[in-house]
Amino acid sequence: MTSAVRKFDSLDAPEQRKPELTLAQADSRDTLRNCVRRSLNDFFRNLDGEDVSELYDTVLAEMEIPLLEKVLEYTRGNQTRAAEMLGLNRGTLRKKLKQYGLL
Repeated sequence: MTSAVRKFDSLDAPEQRKPELTLAQADSRDTLRNCVRRSLNDFFRNLDGEDVSELYDTVLAEMEIPLLEKVLEYTRGNQTRAAEMLGLNRGTLRKKLKQYGLL
């Protein structure tokens, strides 16, 4: 048995497992999903009855821009590596960078 297999097997041992979080506990953790949820709550709370359109595109852009910025920062501007990390083809990444004025 290789050390990698032993390590994987040890993670499955009952004493190594972490207890699962309840829904209430998961909601209080500072995950990306919860940050988005809180931001959307604030957004809707501040609408004051105003009509909203194209919310889906707005939210995607608000998420995508910092994602692209941080991945490019992490890869030191290497677009090929960034595209691989994101699961995009390099041409699609460049298109998105141009779309948001990041190129």
